[in-house]
Amino acid sequence: MYFIFAFGLISCNQEKESKANTELLYFDIKGYFQKESIRLKKTNPLILKEVDIDGVKETKKLNINDWEKEFSIFANADINKASWKGSFKIQKLNDGLIYTSSSKKIPVKSVQIDSFENKVKKIEIIISNKNILYTSGDTLLYYPDSLYLVKKHQKIKLLKEKKYQVKEIF
Repeated sequence: MYFIFAFGLISCNQEKESKANTELLYFDIKGYFQKESIRLKKTNPLILKEVDIDGVKETKKLNINDWEKEFSIFANADINKASWKGSFKIQKLNDGLIYTSSSKKIPVKSVQIDSFENKVKKIEIIISNKNILYTSGDTLLYYPDSLYLVKKHQKIKLLKEKKYQVKEIF
């Protein structure tokens, strides 16, 4: 009898813990871009896509078939990872929030969410990776229904620095 009662009590506590772990501490970047992927798949906008690799540019008009893949670089910058919990300072702005981390172990250094009337107007993410052989930095910008921009530079020791930019205009 006591065994059944103890087992039931433990089960309830585990259920509460699992529910508590699903609460997000910071803005849900991954969830936001999943919703945007679904929304844009339905509206299927014509996009002007510009790619610039080390100064060589190419421009195309197209419809994006896989928005989840297109937004994966943004979704991968999710700051709600369990191991990063409490690693970001939160600064409130009149029109949004800025999350910053100075941890060398966390590549996402800054996330700025600008909003108006509870609607996202701009997301800016700064990512930086450094080690003995490699340095890279990304700037990700997203303006819903207007523009998406990814700027990246990387430098591998003994090799020339590479820069690229992808811009999509709605």
